[in-house]
Amino acid sequence: METTIVEKDKNTSVFIHISIFLKYFFPFANFIVPLIIWMSHKENAFVEANGKQALNFQISLMIYKILVGLLCVPFILIFASDFFTFSESFENVTTNWELQYLSGLFIFLGIAGIIFLSMFILELIVVINAAMHASKGFVYKYPLSIQFFKTIPQ
Repeated sequence: METTIVEKDKNTSVFIHISIFLKYFFPFANFIVPLIIWMSHKENAFVEANGKQALNFQISLMIYKILVGLLCVPFILIFASDFFTFSESFENVTTNWELQYLSGLFIFLGIAGIIFLSMFILELIVVINAAMHASKGFVYKYPLSIQFFKTIPQ
């Protein structure tokens, strides 16, 4: 049984995906706006599937960012506690061990920054890709997305 997807449903689904970018203007808008649109159009299977996919990806991305952030906390605390030692080391002759220790912290934080930047770029690419798929009448399955809301395969 094949159903045709009307243009209104495609546009609604596109807006669900694009509304994720509202988080750059309003806190938690990447969850609230797609959720409101999805819940108000829940009777439509196409819009519901797109809403679930968008929310699954946003929740997954938030979890990944929290995990990377939690991994950074101990290293940030170590760096903060050693900040005074680090500033004093510029006044005195520094040992090679101190520089290696601090450079390891900078490398770790740099890797965490690269991971966050990669997640940002991934989000831009896949959200735009999902919106393009929705405009053509397809449900896009986001990569690295944990399925909190189960969707029916189409």
